Amino acid sequence: MAAFRFPQFPRWTTGVLLLGATALVLVGCTAEEDEAGQPDQPPPPVTVEAVEPRTVELEQDYAGRVHGAREVQVRARVDGILEERLYHEGEQVAAGDALFRIDPEPLEARLEEAQAQRESVLADLEEAEREWGRISRLYERDAVSERERDTAESAVTLARAAVSVADAQVTQARLQLEYTTVESPVDGVTSLEAHPEGSLVDPGTLLTTVVQHDPVHVRFALPEDDAAIQRTARRARAADGGNDDFRCEATLRLPDGSEYDSPGEIDFTASTIDHGTGSVSARAVFDNPDRAIIPGQFVRISVVLDTLDDVFLVPETVISEGPEGPQLFVVEDGEAHARPVDLGPVVYDGQVILAGLDDGDRVIVSGHASAEDGSPVDLNGENGETR
Repeated sequence: MAAFRFPQFPRWTTGVLLLGATALVLVGCTAEEDEAGQPDQPPPPVTVEAVEPRTVELEQDYAGRVHGAREVQVRARVDGILEERLYHEGEQVAAGDALFRIDPEPLEARLEEAQAQRESVLADLEEAEREWGRISRLYERDAVSERERDTAESAVTLARAAVSVADAQVTQARLQLEYTTVESPVDGVTSLEAHPEGSLVDPGTLLTTVVQHDPVHVRFALPEDDAAIQRTARRARAADGGNDDFRCEATLRLPDGSEYDSPGEIDFTASTIDHGTGSVSARAVFDNPDRAIIPGQFVRISVVLDTLDDVFLVPETVISEGPEGPQLFVVEDGEAHARPVDLGPVVYDGQVILAGLDDGDRVIVSGHASAEDGSPVDLNGENGETR
């Protein structure tokens, strides 16, 4: 009996059969993976912060310049030779302290002359009164005419007027003599003398300047928008029964960057806007008992323009643009939810949220870029624990 033999195939057919078998295996594996489905991506890790309402002060910095509360020019009130300077330049003086002496001798002579003139007119008055006494008695006996009586009476009136003029001249001469001692009108620090001893001065000649260092004024300019905020704040406080003359507190920073330890207050804002700069002039007052603030310094002044109550603060970076405008993400039941918000100003602590958040909301502050509305998030991932 003949043995069975497998048919012989060409060698190239063997390769074809192997490729087909491999394809069948791959198709089967792919079908199994499709049936099982792709594995789910893990929820993104996030960090959240619970927010609560708070009060936020809207503060702004401005450049200002220091001025003395009073800068008084001391001027001569009489003419004469400047005889002596009675103070050390740059020292502190009190109101009423003598600063200069003008040669008093010419004015002493004028006073004596005015006093002598007064004595003369007083003697004329006495003579006119004696004459009036005689004439009036004679007139009662019809010994003199009515015209003579009237003349005697007029002489008394004129003599009394001359005495009044003489009294005024004496007073004027005495004042002129007192003005030869030039006194400081205010407490303050003196500047350099404008004229040395021996100079001839006239009434109105500038002799020196006295600057009051306590308190000091800081003058600065408020932009138009900031001034409007202040006016709105004043009106709101007045409507709530507050003082319509409300004064804002101010903080001063010295040229070296340090903060002055005594707060001041804005006591003046102009009622009109400067057309050239578009700003409103303002002034703040600071106590300066230790003379730490020097008039003429350039400083920075921080002003609280307004106070916002019951608002929320979040980092600026958590705000994104959504279909309804600005939004951020909060976590509820382990899922991220987009929350439209109304934005307020940006302050040094972050972005002010006026509306859209509630007390206790957990805002995503890290990982929000990977969050999607309604998608789960991982609060236990790296850096993802609730704070």
